[in-house]
Amino acid sequence: MTRRIVLVASLGFSLTSLTASADWLHYRGPTQNGVVAESLPAPLPKNIKRLWKVNVGTGLSSVTVQGDHAFTAGNRDKRNDILVCLDTKTGREIWRYQYPQALEAKYFEGGPRSTPTLDGGNVYWVAQYGDLFCLDAATGKVKWYKHFQKDYGGRRPDWGYAGSPTVDGDLLLLDVGGESASTVALNKNTGAVVWKSGADAAGYGSPVVTDLNGKRVVLVFKARAIVAYDVKDGSEQFRSEWKTDYDVNAISPLVTGNSVLISSGYNTGAALFKAGGGGLERMWFQKKLRAQMNTPVVAQGHVFGMDGNNGGGNLVCLNLADGSETWREKSVRGGSLVLAGDKLICLSEQGELVIAEASPSGFKPLLRNQFLDGRSWIQPTLSGGKLFLKSNTGDLACVELK
Repeated sequence: MTRRIVLVASLGFSLTSLTASADWLHYRGPTQNGVVAESLPAPLPKNIKRLWKVNVGTGLSSVTVQGDHAFTAGNRDKRNDILVCLDTKTGREIWRYQYPQALEAKYFEGGPRSTPTLDGGNVYWVAQYGDLFCLDAATGKVKWYKHFQKDYGGRRPDWGYAGSPTVDGDLLLLDVGGESASTVALNKNTGAVVWKSGADAAGYGSPVVTDLNGKRVVLVFKARAIVAYDVKDGSEQFRSEWKTDYDVNAISPLVTGNSVLISSGYNTGAALFKAGGGGLERMWFQKKLRAQMNTPVVAQGHVFGMDGNNGGGNLVCLNLADGSETWREKSVRGGSLVLAGDKLICLSEQGELVIAEASPSGFKPLLRNQFLDGRSWIQPTLSGGKLFLKSNTGDLACVELK
């Protein structure tokens, strides 16, 4: 594949000026669980100001933020994928990396699925066919490049690679799906292989690093199982089989304490597993939460998530202890959500921003505002009082919540 880099000069960009406290470096936020410590103003302003709106190309890539720079990906003109760096104050494009790639819609709009991961001065990104890029965050220049299929024998999932790279120390962790390299750990600085493990087909979520039973593991939601590997050497620690129609296991594992929650759409359901000496013990399973794409969040001993396939789901609240349904809100249809302090930030499939209390006692909306037109499956991002909302066709709105 022929590639070319299109660069736009960045004036005054300095990595030393980045504000780490507000950075949103990974698809699932600072702690990979959809939760940000940043609090929303109280009371919320009646009229939220939209700072800017641009189109970054079709695709499901969410937004990551480092200092005053936002990163995301899309497809332009149905023939080129682009990874862009934008000024968070104005939406101005700072640089763009571009290469030829057909849009390839398949029961959805198409385009890139993965979200860029930021670490120091690097941007890591996986394209839908398994192209893995490490780029300079300041210039967009490629530092090193690998390919999931050509380098590791990866088997591309039916809807393309969608998981985002995960950084842990000097490791870059990837769900590749190779027969002898299901999960791969690379040196994040050079791209050299540190370890390869397993033979499972890849899922669509992102690897999550956590401590379970006193051991640091990486959890990967594969096509047919949830698997934990020792981060140091890739040895498998435990697994639990999980079958879903079309092998669509797309959320990232949700860690809460010493337990892990997974969920899938296609009428599959959700389960909570507790990590023990013998592996994963299933605490409960039920079909009240069938999260097809967006990972739920946990607050006040309850799970909040989007039930059902996008287009037909509702916002639901479950008791974390036993999985019983606490409440269900039919006015929030499909879409995605994150948690800021004690507030849910939801972006419905119809592009409506809904901010509500993360309360087990019932749905308590604080704000509703239509910011986007067209289908919106993409997780919102909150950084430094700015909220980034994106539609599947690439309209990206930045609104001020200070």
